[in-house]
Amino acid sequence: QVQLVESGGGLVQAGGSLRLSCAASGLAFSFYYMAWFRQAPGKEREFVASISGSGDNLYYTNSVKGRFTVSRDNAKNTVYLQMNSLKLEDTAVYYCAPSNWQRVHHEDYTYWGQGTQVTVSS
Repeated sequence: QVQLVESGGGLVQAGGSLRLSCAASGLAFSFYYMAWFRQAPGKEREFVASISGSGDNLYYTNSVKGRFTVSRDNAKNTVYLQMNSLKLEDTAVYYCAPSNWQRVHHEDYTYWGQGTQVTVSS
């Protein structure tokens, strides 16, 4: 079955950086878009970024453009999210998820990992 394992979260000061990883198994990884979502307490899960199977097409929500970079290594079945210039409002649990097309609504995704907590402090 599909398994997704996110890692790399932690506590960081505002302005700092983190690199998240998501290791996937149980799917033909290079054929899937991979997306990052996040969910803050009391809020809906929201789209952050996604990358096409080839890595040629990248998508970002407006609030992270210029600060976050999504990438992937198909040989390692892993997708990454490099997060720079972190802000307090980036605090959330971050999840990765596969899709057969670019989608921004969490309801369109079936498989999720356990998430990794990112906490940005002032």
